[in-house]
Amino acid sequence: MRDTTAFKAFRIVVVTVLAAFTILPLYVMVTSSMKPLSDVRGAFTWWPTTITFEPFVHMWTTVPLARYFVNSTIVSVSSTLASLVIAIFASYAVSRYRFRGRGTFTTTVLSTQMFPGVLFLLPLFIIFVNLDKTFGVQLVGTRIGLIITYLTFSLPFSIWMLAGYFDGIPRELDEAARVDGCSPVGALLRVVLPAARPGVIAVAIYGFMTAWGEVLFASVMTTDTNRTLAIGLRQYSTQTNVYWNEIMAASLVVSIPVVIGFLLLQKYFVAGLTAGSVK
Repeated sequence: MRDTTAFKAFRIVVVTVLAAFTILPLYVMVTSSMKPLSDVRGAFTWWPTTITFEPFVHMWTTVPLARYFVNSTIVSVSSTLASLVIAIFASYAVSRYRFRGRGTFTTTVLSTQMFPGVLFLLPLFIIFVNLDKTFGVQLVGTRIGLIITYLTFSLPFSIWMLAGYFDGIPRELDEAARVDGCSPVGALLRVVLPAARPGVIAVAIYGFMTAWGEVLFASVMTTDTNRTLAIGLRQYSTQTNVYWNEIMAASLVVSIPVVIGFLLLQKYFVAGLTAGSVK
C-alpha cells in the first residue's frame, strides 16, 4: 500500500518535532558552554554575545574532573568486562545444556529486571556493611564495591540476551568443533563466540552505558576519592554559586566517549538487540 499525501505530511511533522525535541537541548548545552557565566545567568539568548572557551579550561580546576573521569572509566570498563565474561559462560550453558533448575534460573534472571534499582539500594548497602564488619572486606566507598553493584544491573539482562543469541547459532558448529578436537570451552571461544560477535558487542555497550551514567548507587557507594562523573558534576553547584557554563562544558566532555563508542558500534548494537530479543 502506498502512503497517502496526508500520511506523508503527518510523518514529516512527527519526525521534525521529535528531531527538534532532541536537538534543541543539545544546542542549548553547546551554546551555554561557550558563554561567559554572566551571560548564562542573564536573559536567554539563542546565540552567545561573546564566545569563549574558558569554561572548557576552568572545568578541570573548579572540580577534580580528571579524577572523576578516571574513576568512571575504571569502574565502567571493569564492570563491563566482568559482566561480559560471566554472561558469556552462563548464557552458553543455558543455551546448550539441559540441567535441573534451568527454567528456574532463567526465570529468576529475567524477573530481576522487573524491579526498580532503588529497591536493591538498602539491601546491598547493608550486605556490604556487614561484610566489612564480619570479614573486614570494605566495599562501601570503594571501586570494587561499585563494580559489584553494577554487575547486579547489567548481568541478568546480559545473560538473557546472549542466551537468546546463542540459541540462534546452529548446534552443528559446536559438534563440528568437538569432532576437530575442541573442548566445550574451546568450541565456545573459537567457533560460537566469533559468530555471536554482534550480541557480545551489544551486551558490552549496554553494560558500559549503564555504569557510565548511573547516579543513585554511586551517590551512596562512593566517597570523595572515588566519586564518579555522574556524581562529580553536582559539585559545580555550590551554596553560593552555580557554574552553569562549566556544567554544560563538562557534560559535553563526559558524553564524548559514549557517543563515539555508540556511533562506531551501533550496527552491532542493533543487530545484537534484534537477534537476541526474538529467540
